[in-house]
Amino acid sequence: MSEPQLSRREAAFALAGAALAAGTATAAPAEPTPIIDTHLHLTEPRLPGAFEAPVQLGPFGKDDGEALDKFVKAIADEAKKAGLTKALCMPRFEVSDKDPLGIGDTLALAERIRGPKLYAVGLAHPERFDRDHLARVEDVLKEGKVKALKAYLGYLHYEPYSPGYRKYFHLASKYKVPVIFHCGDTFSRTAKVKYAHPLKIDEVAVDYPDTRFVIAHFGNPWLLDAAQVAYRNENVWIDLSAILIGEFFANKKKAALVKHEVARIKQAVAYVEDPTKFLFGSDWPLTPVAVYADFIRQVFPKEEHAAVFRTNAEDLFGL
Repeated sequence: MSEPQLSRREAAFALAGAALAAGTATAAPAEPTPIIDTHLHLTEPRLPGAFEAPVQLGPFGKDDGEALDKFVKAIADEAKKAGLTKALCMPRFEVSDKDPLGIGDTLALAERIRGPKLYAVGLAHPERFDRDHLARVEDVLKEGKVKALKAYLGYLHYEPYSPGYRKYFHLASKYKVPVIFHCGDTFSRTAKVKYAHPLKIDEVAVDYPDTRFVIAHFGNPWLLDAAQVAYRNENVWIDLSAILIGEFFANKKKAALVKHEVARIKQAVAYVEDPTKFLFGSDWPLTPVAVYADFIRQVFPKEEHAAVFRTNAEDLFGL
């Protein structure tokens, strides 16, 4: 008898994990390996048409003291459960002369949170590539306040090789910060996924060999396409965040989904033939870090866990 199948939409909102796949949940990580999460959110992205996050994100005003306290505790709890020691925090789609990379609120929140070391990722804004704005961006990069730049492909209707992005690639190369591309499915009513196909990253990877690029979410559902881009370009990595998101309800259908998804990801990982190309990310708060880490552990042999969960990120982002 064939295993029960879920629709793509059902799969997108299922939450997978090794313990949950077996029908039980554990609060602690399956192994003590310290984790670096290369993809989480502290602040509301404010992207066009984006769906509401499952928890309130920053910024928090003076009247939101209780919400801020809950948020700080939530981050601390996630870190404790998952063994999370460091994380890269995605920017909001909002820049100004004082905050040209959209990281102000991220830095303010990071100072309030005790436990994991939190680093800011700056926004590569495809409509802000004038000389004055890029000069302000470079000033921030000189200070070392960001560990990467982020391009929200799909959410914004621009190709990765659009003129507005290209000048950011030069700065990224100069200051040795990778550029992270959102690729694959989106969490927005108005996004257009044709702009977020991972094959498009091949063009900029070839044109900018001295710039390092990251395909976020493994380009899901185009895993093999993303794998091909990473395989043939030495300057391309893959983050594994949010391939499954949402809430988990322990039942046989979801257990079958976990098995199916693990096999699907393993096939694409094997195609790349290089475990140093992969980065753990959760996309918290869309998925709990500890549970998602359990899911990703099933994809890689144990001897590769330290690389996928820690050392690849240390090397790539200079952590």
